[in-house]
Amino acid sequence: MSRLEAKKPPLFISEPLTKDTVSQSLSLLSEILKSCYGPAGRLKQLHNGVGGYVCTTSQSSAILSRLSVSHPILSVLMASVQNHICRFSDCGLFTAILCCSLIENFKSLNVASCTVIKISKHLLSLCMDYLKSEACGCRVSVDFSSLETLLCLVRSILTSKPACMLNKPEVDHLTMLILKAFMFTVPCHVETNAVLGKCIIVPVKGRRVVDSTVLPGLLIETPEIQLAKPLAVKRTCSNMIKIALFCVSMSGDLFNPEEGTITVHHGISLEMSEVNQLLNVGKQLVNDEVGLVVCQKVIHPSLKQYLKENHVIAVDRTGLSVMEPVSRMTGSKPIASIHSLSPSCYGSLKDVRLESFASKHFVHLIPNDTVVCSLILCNRNETAWDELKRACETAEHVLQLTVKEPLALLGGGCTETHLASYIRHKSCSLSTSCFKDLDCSRTQYQLVADGFCRSLESVACSLNHDDGEILTDMVYGHCWLVPSGFPSVSNWSDLVSKCGCGINGNTENLNWRLLQGQFGSPIIQGCPKDPSVKVADFLTLDCFAAKCSGLQVALETANLILDLSYVIEDQN
Repeated sequence: MSRLEAKKPPLFISEPLTKDTVSQSLSLLSEILKSCYGPAGRLKQLHNGVGGYVCTTSQSSAILSRLSVSHPILSVLMASVQNHICRFSDCGLFTAILCCSLIENFKSLNVASCTVIKISKHLLSLCMDYLKSEACGCRVSVDFSSLETLLCLVRSILTSKPACMLNKPEVDHLTMLILKAFMFTVPCHVETNAVLGKCIIVPVKGRRVVDSTVLPGLLIETPEIQLAKPLAVKRTCSNMIKIALFCVSMSGDLFNPEEGTITVHHGISLEMSEVNQLLNVGKQLVNDEVGLVVCQKVIHPSLKQYLKENHVIAVDRTGLSVMEPVSRMTGSKPIASIHSLSPSCYGSLKDVRLESFASKHFVHLIPNDTVVCSLILCNRNETAWDELKRACETAEHVLQLTVKEPLALLGGGCTETHLASYIRHKSCSLSTSCFKDLDCSRTQYQLVADGFCRSLESVACSLNHDDGEILTDMVYGHCWLVPSGFPSVSNWSDLVSKCGCGINGNTENLNWRLLQGQFGSPIIQGCPKDPSVKVADFLTLDCFAAKCSGLQVALETANLILDLSYVIEDQN
């Protein structure tokens, strides 16, 4: 059949960053993300155009997955940040805000994009070398023999999520629970290739946050089991509980007619044949001293009754998500057929108990060695619970990353301003041979370095949502927030008590300057010092691995977008 409409040629858009629509969209995305940043970030409500579920959040993982963008440049930016979030869970807003700011600052320079890209890559290498060096003044070592730094790390994540609606006692309670849950997942016996366990979050909505608790082992919700009845479970001669894990249906369903034709002899009941087969399986389980049967799907009522009469607990309809942690925790292998059972597939448990939380009933599987734990997470309503669940998952992932690389970076904007101070100092002391290798002039390098530093500082400025002032000191290069309502000519020493991360106090003449300045001549300053005295009980800390990755992703994505000469769109 002939076409009803002639095929349209593709649309070629040259120099897309110079177009007003792109600049406006990029600026709007930047403002949305900046307004969400930090403990005082403003919440966003996201839903589709025809209604449905409304998500209230300030977390990048929820915002970016629900924002719809049409321009390819924004799609590239958001895809890069979402990939970073998938790998690290943290510092998504930092990455996105920094990327937008880098694009905005770099494209306003009167420097060729190829030169900007070369210089910015050199600046990134200076940052990464500094962050990974012992001389770095914005990182702290994480000592796993002490809980102090780990508590600060988890606390910083929870307090940065305002939609969780937590007060200080609730933050303290959850911080300890998350850390306790993480410790449960660390293997007791370290092997060559040690693997961390898993924390399963159990939802309990409509209850107080302080009712949350953590238990070793796994909780499986079972509404059918009555708590009033004593739990009699069959044990082996070694006082262990043997467990069989089935990933196949045990409901006794007949064959699917679509699978083929079945010939049944006269007087034979296909349904009874299936039930008898299930009962034979039950007899073998009893003979093998199995005390607990867990089935991903449905168990036939006759088989359930038979197992119950022989003191075997049967738990069905657990779903796929339970299978992996049960298998890992007990050493059992999922059984995929009721026609062949091997004793080698069985696992073992230390104990099985019944637990009740709110109106929910659970079977509590207690393992010999705890590598799986259950975090019973409570919050007042569904919206706050959803946000809190994301925050707890982020905290768990950050702790896992910190085990691999036991370092943390100072939060509260201090790492950003400290890095900016370091780059300003370093860029003034580079040799002529460095500029020759980069094929640029000293002036070009200083312009790009200043744009890079201003981008870092703009992330720190995004923490301010109440029209206050943002300062940085000329000694340590840290970030200081001044409350709103004070004129810019005030004596800053009277208005600030500690820096954003909490490590520095206002105990000396730090020579502050305002961060919100327009482009001008680059600021000359000395190398920022490493603070020697900690003045806060609880520091604000960021994940080292996540922030380093965010810095790299932001700059590399900005360079990719700056290097775009054409966007080709298919109009058909």
